[in-house]
Amino acid sequence: MDSFELNKIAGGFLATLLFMMGLGILSDAIFKSKHPVVAGYALPTAEAGASASAPAAAAAPAEPIAVRLASADPKKGEATAKACTACHSFDKGGANKVGPALYGVVERGKGAVAGFNYSAGVKERAGKGEKWDYESLDAFIANPKAYIAGTAMSYAGLADPAKRADVVAYLRNQADTPAPLPAK
Repeated sequence: MDSFELNKIAGGFLATLLFMMGLGILSDAIFKSKHPVVAGYALPTAEAGASASAPAAAAAPAEPIAVRLASADPKKGEATAKACTACHSFDKGGANKVGPALYGVVERGKGAVAGFNYSAGVKERAGKGEKWDYESLDAFIANPKAYIAGTAMSYAGLADPAKRADVVAYLRNQADTPAPLPAK
């Protein structure tokens, strides 16, 4: 095969590409596509009748932790806290895991477990001398990232106030001498 034949083959290939490109430009001019004003799709929302009670329950503020602790069940709290054992130990002298050991956490200073590398947010609170009282534990368990910005805890939170009170009551019992219950 000589160079004249190779030039004819390359010319035919390039002519075909040029024809296809021209056809694409011409079709774009004829068939103008509409671009959406807002990118993405609108997601369906829950029906108003089906979830009317859910927003009302979420909007209603929870009773103070002192009131909820009066009827809290530490046994139920222990069952709820089983999920926490993946990252925390509850035993006296228990080792730190991904999270610090929680034995004696009630009324303990924030960031006070020796040998655990706390996040910057917890260290800041510890520097202010804050302690884990009932209200702060309740708020932290409800939404850790909202309570302490920058916390490394990946837990999303426990929305049910009664279950949080049960967990706090369980944490209260995990001490040599449980902290006194708060006044109502």
